[in-house]
Amino acid sequence: MKIKVTLVKSPISHPEQQRKVLQSLGLGKIGSSAVHHDSPAIQGMIRKCDHLVSVENVAE
Repeated sequence: MKIKVTLVKSPISHPEQQRKVLQSLGLGKIGSSAVHHDSPAIQGMIRKCDHLVSVENVAE
């Protein structure tokens, strides 16, 4: 299964570690999206910054 992660809030006033997680997910500007395979590693990254992103399932 694949998931689509979209950045919906600015990470400016948040810790550097959360900004690096967003960068490694491939999210730069607000509104940018990235599609990833659903894995425990990706789920952990999303959980770190779940207040900044929205997640939806994508049909393969």
